Amino acid sequence: MPLIYLAVAALAIGFEQLVQWKFGPMGIIAFLALSIGLKAKNTMISGIGAVILVMLLAQ
Repeated sequence: MPLIYLAVAALAIGFEQLVQWKFGPMGIIAFLALSIGLKAKNTMISGIGAVILVMLLAQ
């Protein structure tokens, strides 16, 4: 079971680094807002993060 948690953490860190490399600081802010909103079950914050990520992807 700890191996699964380690693999998920490694994937999350890898994805975060990819977002930062590709989209810069605004991508990290959007990713953090999305993940914090999902963990807190706050649809407004997660929606803001998702919209920012979509806008960055649409460029």
